[in-house]
Amino acid sequence: MQGQLRVLIVDDHEVVQWGFRTLLADEPWVERCVCAQSAEEAAELAARHRPNVALVDLQLDNSSGTDATRMIHEASPDTRVLLMSGVGQISREAALAAGALGFVPKEWPARDIAHAARVVGLGMTLFAPEADHADSGLSDRERQVLEMIAGGATNKEIAERLYLSPHTIKDHTSTLYRKLGARNRTEAIRRAQRLGLLG
Repeated sequence: MQGQLRVLIVDDHEVVQWGFRTLLADEPWVERCVCAQSAEEAAELAARHRPNVALVDLQLDNSSGTDATRMIHEASPDTRVLLMSGVGQISREAALAAGALGFVPKEWPARDIAHAARVVGLGMTLFAPEADHADSGLSDRERQVLEMIAGGATNKEIAERLYLSPHTIKDHTSTLYRKLGARNRTEAIRRAQRLGLLG
């Protein structure tokens, strides 16, 4: 079929890779579909297969989707990237600045995500309406804690300012780390900045 596209799936969950590969195998517009679990593997496959479009998870195990986007573009400049996420969002501006042409939540029906991949693969942009308002699923209190962490405050200082116990702040911190896919303060701040959650 003329106009077929080569697709790269970048996700650290094997079941997600399998699901998209199975779905895309039945799409007449897909020439080939390859999968990567990390930004490094994605760059290697991009250099080898020159995919037309890469469907990239925003939160990978050891890097972010924006890091993967940069590495894919370095390996294959013509590859267009569609970011996706099940836990966070990225603003349209931040996604475009990272080099992606779209963002969709994983909550979308699989066929809608496949359609979005085709649209981006053909050179158009596609953003979920809610993607204009970055929202990583953080509560207002978690956002407060995140902003104070970014400002350099310790858990004890945050507890004093918010009139909460250090134990409660520790719970909030653990929750926001989990939601951001971060292991420590530095990662949390970096990922929050990439998601547009911090000024």
